[in-house]
Amino acid sequence: MFECAIGLKKRYRDGDQIVGVSMPLNADKDRFDEILAADDYDYVSTDSQHAPFNEETLAAFCDMAAEADVFVQFRIKHTFHTYLVGNVLDLGPCGIEVPQVEEEATADEAVKYFYYPQDGYRSNGGRHRRSASDYPDFREYAKFWNSFGVLWLQIESVDAAQNCHKLVRPGVDAVSFGPTDLGFSLDSHPNHALKTVDDCIDYAVKSLEGTGVAVCHRTYDYKLRQEYWDRGVQVLLESPKV
Repeated sequence: MFECAIGLKKRYRDGDQIVGVSMPLNADKDRFDEILAADDYDYVSTDSQHAPFNEETLAAFCDMAAEADVFVQFRIKHTFHTYLVGNVLDLGPCGIEVPQVEEEATADEAVKYFYYPQDGYRSNGGRHRRSASDYPDFREYAKFWNSFGVLWLQIESVDAAQNCHKLVRPGVDAVSFGPTDLGFSLDSHPNHALKTVDDCIDYAVKSLEGTGVAVCHRTYDYKLRQEYWDRGVQVLLESPKV
C-alpha cells in the first residue's frame, strides 16, 4: 500500500529512508497506477524543468494523485522562478524542488514563498491545493500546510555541493542531487578535491549531519538502493520499473 501522504514530512525529520519514482506529468490514470503498483513508493516526482508544462496539466495530475493520497514532488521550470513557488503550489503539488540552487538568496526566496505566515509569505487561495477542502479556515490550512509540504533545493555544481550547509535553513527538508549537470561542473573543475558525484554526495551527507536536512539522490535504478543507503543518503528517486 502507498503510505498516507500526511506523514511524509515527519519521516524526513525522523531520518527515515524514503523512495520515490519519477513520472511524466501527462501520465493517465492507467499509467499512473501501473507505475505505483510496481513497488512500495513513498512519493512521485514530476518535472517541468526539462519537460513540456502547462498549469492545467499539473492541476489535473495533482487532482488524480490526491484521489489516491499520493504525495507529488514537483520540480519547477527554473531557478529564478522561486518567487512563483506559492502560485505553483496552488495547483496541487505537495512538494517543490528548485533546480540549480547556488545562492543563499535563492534558498531564502524559496522558503519565503513555500510557507504560509508566520513561517513564510505565501498567499492563501486555490481550490486545487492539497487538502484545501479539509481546512476551510485559512489559518488552519496554513498550519496544516506548514507541517506537510516538502521543500528540496537541487545541488548541481561542485560549488553548491561544497557550500550546501550554507544553503540549508529552517524550512528546507532536503538537498537533492542532479548528477548530470553536476557531472558537467566536475568536468570543469579537474583539480577540485571532490572528483565524482559520489564524492559530492558523501561531502553533503557529512556536512549536513545533525541538521535534520536529508540528502536525496537520483539513482534512477532500484538496484542501487542499498549502496546509497550505506552512504547515508536518506531519500532516493528512481525510474519506473515498468
